[in-house]
Amino acid sequence: MRYDSITEAIGNTPLVRIDPAVHGLRHIDLYAKLEMLNPFGSVKDRPAWNMARPLLETAAEGGETVVELSSGNTAKALALLAGMHGLRFKSVTNRMRVPEIKELLLLLGAEIEELPGRSECLDPTDTDDPLTRFHQALSEPGSAYVHTDQYFNPRNTEAHAVGTGPEIVKDLDGRPPDWFIACVGTAGSSTGVARVLREHDPGVRVLGLVAHKSDFIPGIRTIDEVHQVGLFDPATYDTIESVTSDEAIDGMLTLIRRCGLLSGPTGGAAYQGAIRHLRKADAELDASQERRTAVFIVCDRAESYLSYVRQRRPELLGGRLRGPSAAALTEAEVRDEAKAVRTDDARRWMADAEPRPLVVDLRGPHAYAALHIEGSVNIVDELFDELVRGGLPFSKRQPVLLACPVGEKSARYAALLTRMGHPDVRSLAGGIVAWRDAGAPLVRE
Repeated sequence: MRYDSITEAIGNTPLVRIDPAVHGLRHIDLYAKLEMLNPFGSVKDRPAWNMARPLLETAAEGGETVVELSSGNTAKALALLAGMHGLRFKSVTNRMRVPEIKELLLLLGAEIEELPGRSECLDPTDTDDPLTRFHQALSEPGSAYVHTDQYFNPRNTEAHAVGTGPEIVKDLDGRPPDWFIACVGTAGSSTGVARVLREHDPGVRVLGLVAHKSDFIPGIRTIDEVHQVGLFDPATYDTIESVTSDEAIDGMLTLIRRCGLLSGPTGGAAYQGAIRHLRKADAELDASQERRTAVFIVCDRAESYLSYVRQRRPELLGGRLRGPSAAALTEAEVRDEAKAVRTDDARRWMADAEPRPLVVDLRGPHAYAALHIEGSVNIVDELFDELVRGGLPFSKRQPVLLACPVGEKSARYAALLTRMGHPDVRSLAGGIVAWRDAGAPLVRE
């Protein structure tokens, strides 16, 4: 194959059958769509090129900067595309959570601006959020930036409706699969592919996978976050289920070690969520019926996520076994063991208790710098997780109030510390958002 440009190599990725001996389904053939084999390394190559292509020639004439609210694969693809056209690229995010991605973007020549957003992705309804204000400024006439706008640009979805979806049907000999399983980030791939598959057969069932609340899987939103995404439409999915980071890593290991697929955690989450969902359907089928098919997407590769794996499963990379884990607690355990306190009660407790409770803000440093509870200390949740295992900077006798954006992560850590013998650790119910909405005072750094 010979190409005049690397962009011509985007798409037409393989569809690979997973050995039934690996997944254990007796009546369902499971296929992986290997989007990690796109030239820039991910499923985001398609929408990045489709969104940028009509804008780049004019932008090059004016020497403009391409900008996207992205901290991952979309930013990586756009940085490369911008560089090919002699343009600068700026990645705007509230937090770069995967060090390898940040370092790679810098290597690609990207400028990274971390704004103090309140959530992990853009919430267009929150007009006080710096990320939202920046997004609005980009959309104004006369902006100095070329904004690809992945969360709202219909060309994101279109890239998969004209490429990924038709390729799946073609590789299955003209028939769509019975199930399509997709992790939900911007919702572009799941929406575009589902649309095409259902044009061939309205009975295709679509499973959307989101990250478990208070958990983090690169490229996947939580159920609360997906409702903030402009391309997300609940009607696209027959079912939406959550997966945990542990499940994502388990699935990733299976794809790598048993299937030879160098999948990242998003593909692992898709595989694990698919198997869990399909087992029930498989049990209801029998050998006399026609075999069914299911397809999931392997979004990107493993190499960019070694620090993510090391943090959660250090034993896989030669480190010591993990200690106590907040992520391992079930929802029922969190409800039973976490002491949650509402804003008014928290303020009274902070004013009257002896010794005074230590307020620990688990958000990122930019969000903390923008607004925080006076006197609180900022320990980012990933660092706090390490301190839980290695030694917290306060004694068990110290009363502690934990705060995060909406009270979910703080509740998990409150439950874990209570289980570890801390007698008075409480979680701020509703988080900093509830504190703000109650009119309680917040200060800037």
